[in-house]
Amino acid sequence: MPVETSVQLTILGRAALAALLGFAIGLEREYRGKSAGERTFALLGLGAAAFTASGALLLGSEGAGRVIQGVVAGMGFLGAGVIFRRQALDVKGLTTAAGAWAAAAIGVVVGLGAYVAGALATALVLLILELDQIPLLRRVHDRAVTSERQDDGSGS
Repeated sequence: MPVETSVQLTILGRAALAALLGFAIGLEREYRGKSAGERTFALLGLGAAAFTASGALLLGSEGAGRVIQGVVAGMGFLGAGVIFRRQALDVKGLTTAAGAWAAAAIGVVVGLGAYVAGALATALVLLILELDQIPLLRRVHDRAVTSERQDDGSGS
């Protein structure tokens, strides 16, 4: 059964907006030299939105719910691939994986048609990712990490 052009354009528009929002998050990760960057995050947002919009517009709310469950499960698998551990307490990639999960969630929100919520969630993610650039918060974080390492005997 052919899908109406207006429905196809709606799906495409939602996917494009989610890709743009994901790109913004990925740009921050790329700027910080992290393992996943703007293309990865744009694709995550685009894919999540395309799946969700297709489910919502073509299958109804029940179909959309199943699609969203699949997106969440898929993101868990991808997120685990980003996280790795060098030593017992030296975990790398956790923030990038959480950012990827958030980009997919934003894609779901935009795919459902909640454009303002998606844009505001993106701004919130970017704010959270920049918190460690605030000098006072950075000092608090550095002290906590130093304390953890001393507690487990790996510090000096």
